[in-house]
Amino acid sequence: MRICVVGPTYPYRGGIAHYTTLLVRHLRASGHWTKLYSFTRQYPRFLFPGKTDRDPSSMPLRVDAEYVLDPINPYTWWRLYRKVRHDAPDLLILQWWVPYWTPCLTVLSSLVKQRTRSKILYICHNVVPHDGGGTLDRRLALTVLRRGDAFIVHSEQDLWRLRALLPKAQVRHTHLPTYQSLADTAHAAGDGLRQELGITSERVVLFFGFVRQYKGLDYLVRAMAPVNAQMPVHLLVVGEFWTSEDYYVQLAEQFGVRERITFVNRYVPNEDLGRYFSLADAVVLPYISATQSAVAQLAFGFGKPVITTRVGGLPEVVHDGETGLIVPPQDWRALAEAIVRFYDQKLGPRLSANVRAEHQQNAFSWETLVREVEAAYAGICARH
Repeated sequence: MRICVVGPTYPYRGGIAHYTTLLVRHLRASGHWTKLYSFTRQYPRFLFPGKTDRDPSSMPLRVDAEYVLDPINPYTWWRLYRKVRHDAPDLLILQWWVPYWTPCLTVLSSLVKQRTRSKILYICHNVVPHDGGGTLDRRLALTVLRRGDAFIVHSEQDLWRLRALLPKAQVRHTHLPTYQSLADTAHAAGDGLRQELGITSERVVLFFGFVRQYKGLDYLVRAMAPVNAQMPVHLLVVGEFWTSEDYYVQLAEQFGVRERITFVNRYVPNEDLGRYFSLADAVVLPYISATQSAVAQLAFGFGKPVITTRVGGLPEVVHDGETGLIVPPQDWRALAEAIVRFYDQKLGPRLSANVRAEHQQNAFSWETLVREVEAAYAGICARH
């Protein structure tokens, strides 16, 4: 099959850039002619909440790509369409995650659909934004997605959201694959990091990833008070803050756990991931809302159990009592009880062994995602 993929890749950073890179690698490894078109720019500086959207890793995930698309320059939308038309792919894979992409993806998919025989597969990371879901968000999503011939989603929540927008859509649901490749490039040196950060507690839990309001870090900070009333546990918060760091620091002081929390406000390059994950006994994701989580799959790639909340697609990949623990969202007391139970019952070794065993199965492999892409195209052809 001839395939064109549009999405971010190195030098851009983040979960979707890694996803695009690994998807293209595995499509090519499966024998498909695959061309990747990426961005000359993702966001204007004033719209990006982080310090930079460039990956600082010295060992980045890379794949051959042609950089064409600027989402705020319509000329590049036309230029990309012409390149796709010249390539004449059987399948064009577009990715959808925030309404910002509505204008360029609407124009691109409309041109391809009207003027070529290529079929369009949308991979929906979020049908509507984590912190959105209002009428405008749904209308923008519908504007773009109604031009797709088939769809792949990574959570049941997004499956039903998409079917609510497009009742007759051909939608396939598969798990987000494990980010094992990132784990393979990382160096594990947790002991040196413990000294560097001044962490004295033997028990360490990790919150990892961009800090945004919907991720519920404030509930985890509150939970550390009752946890430390029963046993010493250190919380390591690692990730670039897209909200006020001072708020969380003051909250920790208010609950008397400031000395039990270390904040590392930065984007972590690939080669340093192992230092943080090897230091932790478990990864805690106290999300208020979610569709799926690349951080959970990254944790599993390092063989770490996950303590998380019953939101979105997280219970589909974190199996309560087997590969992690699940609590209600926005309940810091229940979160504290889960962390205490994790240590009291010495669940770490058993849950970690289950993580390693389960994530060697095909359900979480990139090869499974490739087969879903193939099946989606076969379904389009059968329907037409």
